[in-house]
Parts: sequence; C-alpha cells; structure tokens
Amino acid sequence: MSRVINMKDEVCSLQYGFINSCMQSLVMEKFGQETWDKLSSLPGVPDSFMTYTVYDDVLTVSLVQEASSLLDVSAEVLLKLFGEHFFAFCKKAGYDTMLRTLGGNLTEFIGNLDSLHSYLALSYEKMNAPSFRVEMTDDGKMLLHYYSDRKGLYHIVPGIMEAVAKDIFDSEVTMTIVNQSEEDERTGKKEHVVFLVKQTNHVSRRGALPGAMMERCVPLAGEQHRLDLTRAVVPSDQGSLLSTFSPRYPNKLWVDEKAFCNTFPFHIVFDENLKVRQTGVNIQRFLPGLHARDLTLDQHFTIIHPQVTFTIESIRKFLNSQFVLKSNKDRHSSLKLRGQMLWMESLGCMLYMCSPKLRSLQELQDVGLHLADLAQHDVTRDLVLLNQQRLAEMELTNQLERKKEELRVLSRHLEVEKEKTETLLYAMLPRHIANQLKDGKSIEAGEFEVCTILFSDVVTFTDICAACEPIHIVHMLNSMYSKFDRLTSIHNIYKVETIGDAYMVVGGVPVPMVTHAHRVANFALGMRIAAREVTNPVTGTPIQIRVGLHTGPVLAGVVGEKMPRYCLFGDTVNTASRMESHGLPDHIHLSASTYSILKDAGFNIQERGHIEVKGKGLMTTYFLLGNPLVSEECIMGREVGGTCLYGEDLQLHRSTESVKEPEVRSDTVGRDDPPDPSRASTPPFAWDISPPYETKESCNTSAGSHDSRLCVLF
Repeated sequence: MSRVINMKDEVCSLQYGFINSCMQSLVMEKFGQETWDKLSSLPGVPDSFMTYTVYDDVLTVSLVQEASSLLDVSAEVLLKLFGEHFFAFCKKAGYDTMLRTLGGNLTEFIGNLDSLHSYLALSYEKMNAPSFRVEMTDDGKMLLHYYSDRKGLYHIVPGIMEAVAKDIFDSEVTMTIVNQSEEDERTGKKEHVVFLVKQTNHVSRRGALPGAMMERCVPLAGEQHRLDLTRAVVPSDQGSLLSTFSPRYPNKLWVDEKAFCNTFPFHIVFDENLKVRQTGVNIQRFLPGLHARDLTLDQHFTIIHPQVTFTIESIRKFLNSQFVLKSNKDRHSSLKLRGQMLWMESLGCMLYMCSPKLRSLQELQDVGLHLADLAQHDVTRDLVLLNQQRLAEMELTNQLERKKEELRVLSRHLEVEKEKTETLLYAMLPRHIANQLKDGKSIEAGEFEVCTILFSDVVTFTDICAACEPIHIVHMLNSMYSKFDRLTSIHNIYKVETIGDAYMVVGGVPVPMVTHAHRVANFALGMRIAAREVTNPVTGTPIQIRVGLHTGPVLAGVVGEKMPRYCLFGDTVNTASRMESHGLPDHIHLSASTYSILKDAGFNIQERGHIEVKGKGLMTTYFLLGNPLVSEECIMGREVGGTCLYGEDLQLHRSTESVKEPEVRSDTVGRDDPPDPSRASTPPFAWDISPPYETKESCNTSAGSHDSRLCVLF
C-alpha cells in the first residue's frame, strides 16, 4: 500500500513499480495476455516491473493512453476500472488487514488515508501520494476533497472508493464531481477535485444486535420488525454500539506545566498569528530562538505535508492529516517533525503534538539526536528500529527482484541460443531422430520399402576448380546449395548430404509418404531452374547440372557418434547415382521404376531408350522435361496464394496443430500406404530443415511468404 494510494496520481513525477504492476495485472486478467504483449512492445516499456524500483510517471500515462486506444474505451472508464482492480490487487499483496483497520466507517477510512501515506513514506521515501479530506455539509452530505500533484487521474478515486465501500463496509457508494479547479488552498499548482459521496448501506453483520439482546428488546418493540429495531438502536453508518459512548472530561487538568513539557518533549503551541506560546523541552533545546519576541512559527518551519499555506485557516481544514514540518535553520536543516494538529477553541491556539520524522538510525545521527532524546512512550523509538530492519529487507528484496529479472533475461537469451542450436541440429538430422538422440535414446536402423532418391552434380566441375580460386568455388556452391536447400523445405523432402558438387536428397524417408516420387520430381525441376541463376565463375554463364532419380527400397539409420549422420544404404542409392552419372547436362534422368510412378501423374516425360549402365547392364531410362500441371513459380515456391501441391500436405494442414512424434519402428517404417482417414487426428511426424545461411543470390521472395504459396508439413 505504500504503493497503495500513491496509485491515484502517478502522472508527473516518479512512482514505484507496484502501480505499473497493477496495470499489467488488470490488462492481463481483463483483456488477455495478447493485449498486454502489444502494450509491452511499446518503446520504453519493460517486460516486467520491480516493486521497489521508481519509474517515471510518463510511463504510466503512456500505458493508460495506449490501453485506452487499443481497447477502444475512454480513459475515464479505464481509470475507474483500474481503481476497482487496484483495491483487489492491494489485498492480494498483503495490505488487506491494514486497510480494514483504518476506520470503522467510510468517513473514518478516508480521513486516515493521509496518515497511512505518512507511515508508508517512511519505507518509500520517494512516494508522492495524494491527499484526502472529508467535509460534512450542514445538510448532512459528505464531500470528498481530493488533492493531487498530478492531473487527470482523479477518475481512479471513485473506482477505489466503491470497491472499499462494498468490500469493507458492505455498502454501495456513488460519487459525482461537484467541483474541479486549480488548488488554491495548497501551495503550487495542484489539482483539487470535490466529489459528492452518497452511501447506501446493506444489511451488515457488523450492524446486527446479539441474539440475547434482540430477544430482550422484542417485547418493547411490539410489532416492530427486529431489523427495524436494530437500525433504530445502531445507526447503520456507524455499525457499533460503542457509538453511544460519551466521554467525561475533568474539571481540572491534573498535570503541571513542567511535567507536560518533559513528558511531551516535542510539542508546540501557537496562536492564530503563529506566535509560539509553548514548546517541549527538546524543541527548546534544538531551536532555542523559537521563543524570540517578534518571530513566528513560519519563520522557523516549512510545512512539507500536507502542502498547505502556513495559516491557521488552511491548517484547520486539514486537521485529519498528519503534518510534517521541516526546520529552516541551517544547523538542523534536516530536522523534520511529524505529528497531529489539535485546535483548542477555548484558548484560540493550535497544539502540535509531534516527534522527529526519522526513517533510519542514520537519519537519527544526521540530525544530532539519540534514542534517549525520544520519550519512552514515543513509538518513534520502536519505529526507527523496526524500519531499519525493514529498509534492509526492502533492499534485499529489491536485489532479489533485480537478480530475478537478470535471470529471466538470461533465460530468454538461453532459449534463443537453444533454438539456434536445435536449428543447426535439425539441419543435420531429421527432427524426430535428433529429439531421440537428445533424450539419450538409441536409434535403430529402419527399412523403407519404397522411396525416391535424387543425385545431382555440376557439369565440368573439375575444370571449373582447376581454372579459378577456391573461394570462388565456395561462393558458387554456397549460392547453389542455398537455393536447393530452400526447395527441400518447399517440397518437404530430406537432404541427405553434399559431397563436393554432389547433392543428394530423398523423398519418403524418414517419413513415409505416398507422393515421394512426385515431390522429388518437382524438386528436380526446381533445381534445374535454380541452377540457371548461379553463374559459372570461369565463363560467366549459368552453370549446368545433371540430375538422376531412382525409386526403390533402402535401409536408413544414424551412423557415427562424433558427427552422427542419417545415412541411406542399399542398391537404390547406387542406381540413383548411376542415373546421375549417366545423365546429360541440364537434363533430369529417370529410371524405369520412377517413371512407372510418374507416368500417370501429368508430368511431361520423354523416353531415352536403352542405355548401358555401369554395374547394371542394359536399362530403359527416361528424361523428365516438365510438369504442365503446375507453373514454374509454383514449383519454385514463389506463387502467392498458390494451392497445396500434395494432398498429404492439405490433410495435415487441416488437422490439429498439436502433433505427437510417432515411434518409428524398423518393421513398419518403410510402408508407403495411403494415409488412414481414421487416424487423421495423429498425422505422421513432420521434419523440417532450415538453411544455415542466406545469400544474395537467394530467390527474390521474402522468406516468410512460403506458407502463403504452398502448404508445407512444418
């Protein structure tokens, strides 16, 4: 609550982080995490606020304005909602008991808010709280005067007061503004808002008579209802039988002047002209010139709180406030007095019962005081010692909050680095294989009954290497492979490895899919297009590639420990390599098994005829010329708003986003059966691969536009 009522005004200087934390809590609870994420993205807004850290009021004003604009509600409505939420927020923060003990009714509660602020200011030195004063008119109406160093936040007050009345006093309150002006009672240009408060009491447990008393009163009441009798005996706005108490005063004050001045060493009595009439012994000790004949109290002291002019008329309006006076003398310039003003009508004088305002033992030493200078009954002795410990606890809490924030930032940075590491790992191994390795599980080799493998190489690569610098070769391959890597993501096929100018991919491994041959074929067409965008460093003309495809069974598994790789084994790999080596420049060479899958899929295929293949003998092979069913832009992933090339992708795109990783078993991993509609809720695991670098030669499309063109599995 130090932060508590400090809340209402934080608009032109500094405030503690408790207020901004409350605003964050309000937005998150009422409007959702997404709304707060938008607000926290504003410049200068931290991800979290620390309780004991002081923030500029401009930040709070900015949050209110942006939240009002974002939520399309007026600032007045938002501030009142903040007031209601602030009361609940303070209760959760541990201030519930403190608030409930301020007064027995709403009038007493409001009248003691300034005292609460004064106490909290001992721990929160930079707290700049508003001030409250209750005025009862002649016709019994309650006026609440609100004074603030900040303008524009007075709408918070009705929200808080309504919540307080409902929760603590079991009543309803309506507040209307009857006057709003520049403050003329207090020094400086302050805001002064006057509210008319109307309170409607509910049937309260605090206002009920005990059962035995009720029974004794019933015969006297006749036909009067018990509830009516209770209201007659106990006024609902007071809620206590003690309200009938009348004090008795002695005819003579049984204390002499010397005992009074010694018992209350810090007190001052002054008249309407501010002339000092009486002081305690310690006031005389530290301010010996206070009794000078022509001097007045305002020549020795300045009123720090409340900020009123130093006149009897202004002071009498704030008798419910705790007054803080500061000495003007150089020797004791840091001496502050804190206490209560009491008007003595019969004497026409004001009694200021006070004590030194101290926060710590260090301040006690700074003003030249000792604990012995404080009266035995003065709670300031205990307050200084307790607050010394509290200040140490606050400093420790503040350090813990800072460490917590540092750990949160480090954790976020660690998460970013972890994502980078995982991206690199997933570029080397299939995602589900990498995850199993991270979990310490062993990876068994699996047999795939059917898949399509592609090999490619650069025509005359040996001659190019012999004719130019190695760095030029690296730049050429990097540019080409970056384009190829992007295509693997578009068509959802797995890049196995690159050796020199050789590039190897596979479709249907490690995740079996029906369209493995179609994906690899479209990828091959894209490779040929992409290769034309890469320049031969020797001739300056586009490079040419040879591509070979073959379909068949393979065995796949992780090989090695230091640099594990997911490798393919089997005759299918050899045959695919032969298709590439026996191909022609700028042509895509197909085996008969791949042709049998693609022949009825709309691809433009030309028979090459019978050729002698090393280690295989005579084979009938084919050339893939194109795919008239889809455009070149679609194959390259550049077509905006394009549809899914593959039915499997469309099915996965419509399925649930939460995908569980299946356990790949060696006896089933090679199956290429069509997906079972009954198992659509658990689609097969989808791996991905991210390019480890970007090149200037990459496709002239934004990296984030792929999803709008093609549905990919990840």
